[in-house]
Amino acid sequence: MRIERVDDKTVKCFLSNEELEEYDIDYKDFIMRSDKAREIVQEIIEQAEALVGYKPPKFAFDLQIMMLPDQGLILTFSERDAEVKEGDQFIECLKEMKRILQKTREKLGQSGAGEGGEVLPGAPGESAQKEGKTAGKQQENRPGFAVFVFSGIGKVMEYVSVLPSNLQVESSLYEMNGLYYLYLCKGRASYERYSRACIQALEFSALYAAQEEQTAHLKEHGQCLIGEKAVKKLRG
Repeated sequence: MRIERVDDKTVKCFLSNEELEEYDIDYKDFIMRSDKAREIVQEIIEQAEALVGYKPPKFAFDLQIMMLPDQGLILTFSERDAEVKEGDQFIECLKEMKRILQKTREKLGQSGAGEGGEVLPGAPGESAQKEGKTAGKQQENRPGFAVFVFSGIGKVMEYVSVLPSNLQVESSLYEMNGLYYLYLCKGRASYERYSRACIQALEFSALYAAQEEQTAHLKEHGQCLIGEKAVKKLRG
């Protein structure tokens, strides 16, 4: 269990696959908020207080779950900040996924570049690149792909029911080991509407993947239920 203090209001905990097996728990428990998951969360908070001086909010906190396929998962505890824009929250969520993957690649002795030469957050040269970017270039680099994992088809139906009927995203639905995975791509939707849809997804599900190359296991072992226009078809 590795705990990292991000700021006064946020702490992250990485649980490896070995630790999840030792605790006899997996991401399904966290998604469905089982009693076992609540116990682990409480243990993490207590360790965060002792190790990094984290002070959890008195009333409630946000818990985000990010899967690292074949590695483990990350739990992020944070106090809700009304001043943070929803779109920025989603972007930061995906950046965190990339940052962890970058650290893993570095440990394996691989280069800091992602697929197609992409420089991931935290990689050497990032600062220099940022300085040379214009506002338009930054907008182009915003993530337009995500896969969310739902505990049941009912949760998927609840989610799509709150989306605008004219939302022009690209989507597909998979099932694997009793969980449902919704691919959500920007498509023809504006980035503002797409990011809002992704933020809403986090209210019903957990982020499974933020890059297409992270979905190989799901595509190989999962069952494709709806290949295209899943959101539209599920809305009926």
